[in-house]
Amino acid sequence: MRYQGGNNAGHTIVTPDGEKFALHLLPSGVITPGVVTIIGNGVVVDPKALLEEMDGLAARGVDTSNLLVSADAHLIMPYHRIMDKLTERYLGVQRIGTTGRGIGPSYGDKIARIGIRMQDLLDPGILAQKLQGALREKNQVLVKVYNRKAIDADAVCAEYLEYAERLRPYIADTRLVLDQALTAGKTVLLEGAQATMLDLDHGTYPFVTSSNPTSGGAAVGAGIPPTRIDRVVGVSKAYATRVGAGPFPTELFDENGEHLRKVGGEYGVTTGRPRRTGWFDAVVARYATRVNGLTDLVLTKLDILSGLPRVPLCVAYDVNGTRHDEMPMTQTDFHHAKPIYEYLDGWWEDLADVRKFGDLPANAQRYVERVEQLAGAPVAIVGVGPRRDQTIVRHDLL
Repeated sequence: MRYQGGNNAGHTIVTPDGEKFALHLLPSGVITPGVVTIIGNGVVVDPKALLEEMDGLAARGVDTSNLLVSADAHLIMPYHRIMDKLTERYLGVQRIGTTGRGIGPSYGDKIARIGIRMQDLLDPGILAQKLQGALREKNQVLVKVYNRKAIDADAVCAEYLEYAERLRPYIADTRLVLDQALTAGKTVLLEGAQATMLDLDHGTYPFVTSSNPTSGGAAVGAGIPPTRIDRVVGVSKAYATRVGAGPFPTELFDENGEHLRKVGGEYGVTTGRPRRTGWFDAVVARYATRVNGLTDLVLTKLDILSGLPRVPLCVAYDVNGTRHDEMPMTQTDFHHAKPIYEYLDGWWEDLADVRKFGDLPANAQRYVERVEQLAGAPVAIVGVGPRRDQTIVRHDLL
């Protein structure tokens, strides 16, 4: 199930036969037949985008009938998308680098207690009333501050009631469904959409998303108690990437950065924007292990590092002459952090067909073991290609 974020992020799924699926809002499990997929209360949902994604999968033979959407998930409305784009434009050089899909403004209305939820689609009177209340302020800002046209509440209401007709069968009390599944001993996978450094509370604020993708956010965004969570698996590439603005100590601006971007296919699943690339940052990895309570790591895209004579690992930062082995406390220090590198010998072999850790080149094994040591969490799985079967399992996660 998906517990936070919206259609501003995504995952690319490649099946063993090479078929590729780019998901933006739906949980990754939707590709697996028979799995119940859930969009939790912590997600903000653009109903048009959701229906388009469902229709796109249906056209490719994927059954989405097992999808459930929390009745308490908040909706992204047309004015959220408009405000998102306008705010970014007016921020100028201080812009965050949002996707313009209305995620932040929707979460803002949620916090301000003027948000509209999935369950409101089931009551036309409530929907109309809430829309009128929200647009009373929004239209004032659009017209008087940004010199834009006011939004017609009746038109928006009519549009969203059309979505309601199709989405009605999927809206559910997902908290209850999850509790029943856990009580029955079933496996529940909670999926976040972004990373630790984009967490609203624990990331590189203000260059963050508007929700909590860290493990603490999973309990809140799914509606289950934290005592029900028994494993926390972090997923990291064998190098670092970032989309949008914000500090990135190991970022590369040379041919190595372009190499990682090109060979790794580092372009946003949702936005198509080229990702910023850099070497693996063990300071961030240690921080993520600590903040999330990681029990395991999945290290993906090890194959992308093949062919490099030396592979740098950032083990600490230099901040104005002072070494930092842990994350600097202030935004100012993090912006001034310079990476301190450790260099490991590279490898030239193609890893695409390797399925056992012991069959990796010795230098590739040493790289994984050093990442494990520096991050402070065991690497359970190593990815050596985009397909599901291009996976080395060092120990089982179930």
